[in-house]
Amino acid sequence: MKVEALYNIYKQYPLISTDTRNIKEESIFFALKGASFDGNTFADQALLSGARYVVVDDPTRKKDERYILVDDVLETLQRLAEYHRDQLHIPIIGITGTNGKTTSKELLYAVLSQRYKTFATLGNLNNHIGVPLSILSISKDIEIAIIEMGANHLGEISFLSKIAKPTHGLITNVGKAHLEGFGSFEGVKIAKGELYDYLQDHHGILFLQGDNMHLVEMAKKRHIDTVVRYGFGAENNVIGKLLIANPYLAITWKERSNSATYEVSTNLTGSYNTENFLAAIAVGLHFGVDPIAINTGIAGYIPKNNRSQITKTDRNTVIADFYNANASSMAAALDNMKVLSAERKVLVLGDMFELGEDAYEEHALVIQKAKELLLERLIFVGKEFYMHKCEGAEFYENTTEALIPMATISGCFVLLKASRGMSFERLLEAL
Repeated sequence: MKVEALYNIYKQYPLISTDTRNIKEESIFFALKGASFDGNTFADQALLSGARYVVVDDPTRKKDERYILVDDVLETLQRLAEYHRDQLHIPIIGITGTNGKTTSKELLYAVLSQRYKTFATLGNLNNHIGVPLSILSISKDIEIAIIEMGANHLGEISFLSKIAKPTHGLITNVGKAHLEGFGSFEGVKIAKGELYDYLQDHHGILFLQGDNMHLVEMAKKRHIDTVVRYGFGAENNVIGKLLIANPYLAITWKERSNSATYEVSTNLTGSYNTENFLAAIAVGLHFGVDPIAINTGIAGYIPKNNRSQITKTDRNTVIADFYNANASSMAAALDNMKVLSAERKVLVLGDMFELGEDAYEEHALVIQKAKELLLERLIFVGKEFYMHKCEGAEFYENTTEALIPMATISGCFVLLKASRGMSFERLLEAL
């Protein structure tokens, strides 16, 4: 079936399902394949569960007109999303980066929603499946959309940009993450820079962290027509400063072209989030959101999903920041512990994944940096950290072993930071 014909069906039934465990009524089910499953085998179940049509690429599954046979289900999903994007005449902000892209996306949404009917990627649906699903979730009444794009290999951001076709773009930062796929830090810069390439080729508008020399260098290599800079230096279009991190952040900000200064208190911790606030402010101002409304959006945002999320337990105050971790975000989290106003600080850090051959060195550097903070206790969890077992810190090979010392921590400010696979939510429950 041609994409135009499928799109006519989609217009009648504009809901997409990919999992029979949560089928949407009157949706189109796409029978995607995974490493250990074949969605074609669930086509019948999808119809029984309420799907209106199923898209399959196994000819033996087709039984009647409700079964739409295509050559490749995933490719069809991507082509349908791209076709739908072409029918949407709205600004789309593409956002990527090593750290902070989901928080920045949610802050942009909080700000832009003050004025516009806004769509933003749900959760972290930011890959070759998630981006098409996000695009196909944009209804005709949406006035502006924010699409998060993730990558762990070269070429992915370029591919996703061709589907999302962003009119505006933002790279939060570039750092040491997914080095197994990118090969090196330079590989990270090339991969994330594919968003800049798209903006250059399609006359898009760039929001640039003007104090980040890596991003500035990357932008200078391209000829992007319009660049809106935000940061801490006086040369930026939007200039901000951290006022308080105790532990929630308060910032002050102003436009370079305007003498008015604004202050806003937030529900986020982590000094590294200051630039994420400034990004949202710069985007909001660009799209004509009133400064007071911008502050309302920022002040009302409450983090979730264990990203810079403060949890007060019966015994401790905990920064739950274990949705993900890499060398760059770990360094930022440690820097944040310096500025936090708390008498008794404890670090509980878990292994960082996907660092490839750099894993040994990067875990050693984290231990060294953590020791320099002179905190009450340093606890390292996981096989990578355990390889560096030394004096002055506690080491546990896995999260189960680390449950034991959690019972001895009381009256402290605790940072829980690790890659998602370390299951640090178990430690949070024990604190």
